[in-house]
Amino acid sequence: MTVLKALFSGLVFLVFVGGLALVGGYLWFQNEMSRPGPAVTGDVFVVSSGEGLGGIASRLEEAGIIRDGRLMRLAFRLDGTGATAKAGEYAIPAGASLAEVKARLIAGDAVLHRITIPEGLTTAQILRLVEADPILEGALPEAAPDEGTLLPDTYFFSRGMTRADLLDLMEEAQDDLIDELWPHRQAGLPLASPEEAIILASVVEKETGLPEERGQIAGLFVGRLKRSMRLESDPTIIYGVSGGEPLYNSRGERRTLYRSEIDRATDWNTYQIDGLPRTPICNPGRDAIAATLQPDDTDYVFFVADGTGGHAFAKTLAEHNRNVAAYRRIERERIAQERAN
Repeated sequence: MTVLKALFSGLVFLVFVGGLALVGGYLWFQNEMSRPGPAVTGDVFVVSSGEGLGGIASRLEEAGIIRDGRLMRLAFRLDGTGATAKAGEYAIPAGASLAEVKARLIAGDAVLHRITIPEGLTTAQILRLVEADPILEGALPEAAPDEGTLLPDTYFFSRGMTRADLLDLMEEAQDDLIDELWPHRQAGLPLASPEEAIILASVVEKETGLPEERGQIAGLFVGRLKRSMRLESDPTIIYGVSGGEPLYNSRGERRTLYRSEIDRATDWNTYQIDGLPRTPICNPGRDAIAATLQPDDTDYVFFVADGTGGHAFAKTLAEHNRNVAAYRRIERERIAQERAN
């Protein structure tokens, strides 16, 4: 019995010591997790897509953000979150603890970059902006998106996003907007499909000088279509001539349309064809699309630039001709003043 008691007492002692060791180890681990990190300044740390846990932990240690990569690997494995460390660019503050660094990686709390796509650009012009962005990765897709399928907006993204993914995001954004707006369109519009709505919205976008004119210009074009009048929009001529790129003379100066270009028949020249252009002439923004589907009720059927950035609207041809004459006087005076200076 004495031997059994001794063995039992020894076993109890070992369990007790082992328990103390476990508790001590746990407390030490928690202390190490919460202890301020060694970095004395903030840093940016990039996690690549598909990068393994071991590589992340080692690079954090090499960068001086954490003290021991082994503890980071252990921390990930203990709660099973290693596989959820998200790719991206992370701003790590000075002195961030190992637990804080781990939490940022798991939450995907990455630095966001932005790219702004203005309304009214052609797809070719948008592709040039996307290609020139220094943060986006990868090549442009071999097949360019169709004209008018990209929604202009400001897009936020993390480092690691590809150019192809961003273009997909822009197409999805426009699809979502059309799905939202098309079912609630104004009754009686002379538009047979969402695709036709985008075509007309692209013309409205290019013709709009002032945001407050969108609804009126959309209403004017809708009225023309209902009356079987041609749209007679100058930007549609330009798209047929240059694909929407600005026109220049032989001296490299911006120019207006030539008479021969106005008379040239293309699939987009609405001075020469009935109805809508064959495709959109740009990528219209959300407001132009909304205005096209909910246009103002107007009797105006003519408009011309007024020399101040907006337009002069008219209900009759005689009134329109007077507005055109007034605009030409303004242009002559502007040109004379520029030459005098």
